[in-house]
Amino acid sequence: MAKIIVTGGTGYIGSHTATELINSGYEVIIVDNLSNSNINVLDGIKKITGIKPVFFKTNLADASETKGFFNHVADADALIHFAAYKAVGESVKHPLKYYRNNLNSLLNVLENMFEKGIKNLIFSSSCTVYGQAENLPVTELSPILKADSPYGNTKQISEEIIRDSIKASTQIKAISLRYFNPIGAHESAEIGELPTGEPNNLVPYITQTAAGIREQLKIFGNDYNTPDGTAIRDYIHVTDLAKAHTAALQRLLNLENKSNYEIFNIGTGEGNSVAEVVRTFEKVTGIKLNTKVVGRRPGDIEKIWADVSLAEKELKWKAEKSLGEALLSAWIREKKYRGI
Repeated sequence: MAKIIVTGGTGYIGSHTATELINSGYEVIIVDNLSNSNINVLDGIKKITGIKPVFFKTNLADASETKGFFNHVADADALIHFAAYKAVGESVKHPLKYYRNNLNSLLNVLENMFEKGIKNLIFSSSCTVYGQAENLPVTELSPILKADSPYGNTKQISEEIIRDSIKASTQIKAISLRYFNPIGAHESAEIGELPTGEPNNLVPYITQTAAGIREQLKIFGNDYNTPDGTAIRDYIHVTDLAKAHTAALQRLLNLENKSNYEIFNIGTGEGNSVAEVVRTFEKVTGIKLNTKVVGRRPGDIEKIWADVSLAEKELKWKAEKSLGEALLSAWIREKKYRGI
């Protein structure tokens, strides 16, 4: 049984990936500082899988804490690195917070992977590395334009750090997964997206508005150059995204990678506008949302969606769930959590 470290494993994407890994027969070790997640997520994972992962509370941006953690897990076979701050808007307001956390944690993780001989890395990257692409859909060969936010820039820099580290030493093999917009929740509703404070992402804002937690849903801009004026994204169900990590992990462990550093887009290949997402949520739930159009949000791009043909070919993976399924699962999770 391969032993896999999942950094940020009590977070939204990390917890769904940990669940998928356990159900696929891997031993999972979660490390998280709980800055934007809850320890109770471990109980949710156990309810789904029957196994409660080993957990370490560690701030990976702190070099000494990171070293102490790796002394316990030196025999791990791979590491999946989710641990990072991830809100575009917040990164514009607090850039130093993002650079300090996101880059230091990666540097500390890489240094300890080299020291302990942990050979396989999957990095949680983002479509934000493309900036506002001129040609859509974006492929893995699309130009990396200037990032529109400090968050996006940390992902660009992180990919460069990984690339340069691997060039200097072939000890580690890595795959960066550039994912688009994860939404939805596990079908059990035991885990899902649960941001602390006011949500920065669209779908938890939608579900909290539907639940009466928020008075209205703010739509940031309706004057974009899109069919209905609202921004377009590629929304992927989080469980599909989790399965992509399992596929990437198997590729590395089975020595099927074609180079020491590979990059794959992970999305659905389709773009949906904010207005379409709102309409779809209303359709699948029967709930009318109170919405208000406000000004554009700094750091947001106009439109982006993925060309996922490379991931389909090389990882033998493809997103399966629809936008409606993802939105309904998010609402079911919200209701379960709130006791509605």
